Amino acid sequence: MPNLPDALIVSAQGGDQAALASLLAAAQPDIRRYARGVCKTADVDDAVQDAMCILHRRIGTLRAVSAFSSWVFAVVRRECIRLAKRGFGASTPLEAIADDARFALRPEVELRIDLAAALQSLPDHYRQVILMRDVREMTIGEIADVLQTTRETVKARLRRGRSLVGEYLG
Repeated sequence: MPNLPDALIVSAQGGDQAALASLLAAAQPDIRRYARGVCKTADVDDAVQDAMCILHRRIGTLRAVSAFSSWVFAVVRRECIRLAKRGFGASTPLEAIADDARFALRPEVELRIDLAAALQSLPDHYRQVILMRDVREMTIGEIADVLQTTRETVKARLRRGRSLVGEYLG
């Protein structure tokens, strides 16, 4: 966050709309940069917009001017978490994917190449779990035994790995 004048923050807290607009304009690039590192790619714009609205409404609740930067980043982080929870567990039915023109009109060879590239781009611990479950058709318990980890860890890696593959292909 750039060094913002304390007077600008104080004026914004006091209700000066011009100061608030200047403050938000100066903070927005850093908010977007931080959101890109914390949020899923699809949620960055929503997180930035929601965070800016919250900052606009709640600037008067800021207790210490020196805490502005950390407060802003906490708001953005909370928004990213909220958006991630909203999308958690949301899946696309196979019928919808099969009807998706991006996949239906492409030759199978191209889809296989893209899928292989998506799997190759994954960190090893995600790729390993996906291959064991979806290719070798091992159960969650069997994978946990082989990897000497818990079932919950296997499920989390499988879900996150599949999500990353979906983002890569989408």
